[in-house]
Amino acid sequence: MMDELELLKKDWQKREADLPKLSYDQIYKMIWKKSSSIVKWIFYISILEFVFWAGINLIFNDPDSIQELKDLHIHKVIMVLNVVNYAIILYFIFKFYNNYKKISFTDSSKKLMQTILKVKRTVTQYVWFNLIIFTTYLITNMYGVLLYGPEGKEIVEAASRDGNSTVFWIMVIGISIVFTVVILFLIWLFYKLLYGILLKRLRENYNELKKLEI
Repeated sequence: MMDELELLKKDWQKREADLPKLSYDQIYKMIWKKSSSIVKWIFYISILEFVFWAGINLIFNDPDSIQELKDLHIHKVIMVLNVVNYAIILYFIFKFYNNYKKISFTDSSKKLMQTILKVKRTVTQYVWFNLIIFTTYLITNMYGVLLYGPEGKEIVEAASRDGNSTVFWIMVIGISIVFTVVILFLIWLFYKLLYGILLKRLRENYNELKKLEI
């Protein structure tokens, strides 16, 4: 039994010796190519996302929708939010593109590690911005519907007549918070799935680069 085990060990060692050994430069180039491809996909996805939301906004930018926003007294606020939203998204797209260009011309593992960290930080900032801007949109719409929408005004007036204004507003705030948290969690989950896989691969590449530097 021991003889068989020794033979197996020798056979495995022989096979291991026959395997081609990758040099530092070869491993670095493999990690660099994978990282560059991931950052490129992040850049492409951000463009597709911008086009998608711009398209949705154009579809719902008809005269009836604009009049509805005016009736709710939130048209100007929504317009300002749209301008801010698109301006900042374009800024992030530029940052993603800039990160891609940087990673494309990176010539050392240290610089590549720094760029990977910048990409991860930029994506995190981008996700947080989207969560904040969506929360602002949501609160603005709830405010307009509740105070100026036909159904909302009726509910508020009914609560005032019954002398339950305090209880009513506590319930409204509580329900609004729960609803907002649920929606934000779903959006966060969407971004986690969308960018999480790519960032996980970048993190793996970063860890591989750290091993090379040891």
